[in-house]
Amino acid sequence: MKTYLVGGAVRDQLLGYPSTENDWVVVGGSPEQMIDLGYSPVGQDFPVFINPKTGEEYALARTERKSGHGYQGFSFYTAPDITLEEDLIRRDLTINAMAQDSDGTLVDPYGGQRDLRAKVLRHISDAFVEDPLRVLRVARFAARYHHLGFTVADETMTLMTELVASGELKHLVAERVWKETDRALCERSPDIYIQVLRDCGALQILLPEVEKLFGIPQRADYHPEVDTGIHTLMSLQQAVKLSNSSKIRFSVLVHDLGKGITPDDVLPSHKGHEARGLPLVKDVCDRFKVPNEYRQLAMVVTEFHLLCHKAFELRPETILKLLKGLGALKSEDRLNEFLLCCEADARGRTGFEDRDYPSSDYLRRAREVAVQTDISDLVATGISGAEIGQQLSQRQIGALSELKQNYPNT
Repeated sequence: MKTYLVGGAVRDQLLGYPSTENDWVVVGGSPEQMIDLGYSPVGQDFPVFINPKTGEEYALARTERKSGHGYQGFSFYTAPDITLEEDLIRRDLTINAMAQDSDGTLVDPYGGQRDLRAKVLRHISDAFVEDPLRVLRVARFAARYHHLGFTVADETMTLMTELVASGELKHLVAERVWKETDRALCERSPDIYIQVLRDCGALQILLPEVEKLFGIPQRADYHPEVDTGIHTLMSLQQAVKLSNSSKIRFSVLVHDLGKGITPDDVLPSHKGHEARGLPLVKDVCDRFKVPNEYRQLAMVVTEFHLLCHKAFELRPETILKLLKGLGALKSEDRLNEFLLCCEADARGRTGFEDRDYPSSDYLRRAREVAVQTDISDLVATGISGAEIGQQLSQRQIGALSELKQNYPNT
């Protein structure tokens, strides 16, 4: 029985890239041997075991055969006579099919090192098309390593396009699609994830609401880049500069979906796109079972981002209504997340990438003023219920009026 470090840990070690997980494959072993050594079995479809000391996963070498549709449509075979090379060839990309033994010797039967040097994401065999999830994985790796110069091999992009055309992506489980997308949003270049999916036709299948944005014009005086899809990708790039949060990046990705259904006769104007976008964002969140915290932020960003851009033009009453609508009076974090999304949107335009975004400081100050409004004297008089709420709002509006009069940029 021999154990090898495999996959991402080997790849990233060779790249000098940070890696947080180790995956191991065991050749020549049996489930009984692993249990006798104190490993705990966790796999249902094939034997996977947890190391009692490190908590890392050790999988017995296996082969696989397509037996149905989607990510789970495979049957597996594992036995002590399965070789390391047989286990590695079932993987997706050459750079993920390398292994390292306990002496540090590298096993690279399918040219992973060659493709690392060439900075190419290349499939190992035509069996690549048997797993539709690999389309998303390749797009995610492209997003991870784009800044290092990696691109998808032409022949791999061809296979991805064929896989999309086969209809296999429709069999993917929603949770798996979301997991890959969420992970991709955390990468260095999430805009590349969207672009690669678009290049192979997968975006139209998975996120048609985002696909529709490409080719939709906007007013050039507000958006010199004109194309709404390009603006969305540029906004994602800005979101990466502002935050590591995939929740914020997801909200930026979907904030303009309403522009995709603007009537042709009013283009390039998009008046009312915020309200039009809300049902579309809800559909995306429902379809992929997006976590509630992502959904909530995405909905308020979609609904209120234009008000944020126009903060200095808003009446104090509208400012208070905005803060309440965001839930900002109860949560400073919610306001800060919302403002980061709006700043990414504002900077995601040609020529605006390095502009200041004064709305953020103004609305943060507005929240402070509203939260610090004192009504202790009213409470002392015995006023309560709706009446005290009305009195509080009036005082907050008065305080916000004073802020507006004295604020430097208003």
